[in-house]
Amino acid sequence: MENMDGLDVTACERCGDLAESRSRIVNGTGPADADVVFVGEAPGAQEDSEGVPFVGRSGDVLDSALGEHGLPRKRVRITNCVRCRPPDNRDPSTEELANCRPYLEAELDHIDPEVVVTLGKVPSEHLLGRDVAVTSEAGTVETVELGGARRDVLVCVHPAATLYDRSQEATFDATIEKAATIAGVEGGQATFDDY
Repeated sequence: MENMDGLDVTACERCGDLAESRSRIVNGTGPADADVVFVGEAPGAQEDSEGVPFVGRSGDVLDSALGEHGLPRKRVRITNCVRCRPPDNRDPSTEELANCRPYLEAELDHIDPEVVVTLGKVPSEHLLGRDVAVTSEAGTVETVELGGARRDVLVCVHPAATLYDRSQEATFDATIEKAATIAGVEGGQATFDDY
């Protein structure tokens, strides 16, 4: 695909506003053969600065939950629907999501994960193609056509939701545990080799 080198987007001007305002394109991180791919909405300010998805407080919440369930960051792929930060951390527009979708689908086709976990409302609705009530649907799996294959998509609340609403912690944790189970992680505990 044009503008891609392996899993990384190397150049893109499809969204003029985003191309102009970004510091960098924030590509996914993690192995190219990961069993689990986490998909967020778009990079925030810290991600735009560091070039890594899900850093900062949300990333800490995600990393902690992953480690507790035997899925340390180095064993999963973490990416976003949109690879450039929308100004003022606004939601990406429908057009921006559509412009970046071929990159996400190419990434998923290359990795061919056991499960795709959507982190929050925007990625859930974007990948499932319908309205999603994330808090009530978290933990549910739906099979949809993504790129060149049918894929299992697991709906999850955004890690930041647990920071603002402690009642979401159990839902978030249970969904991460379900992702680990789908990926075949035994016992859900990280081993020394994972660190």
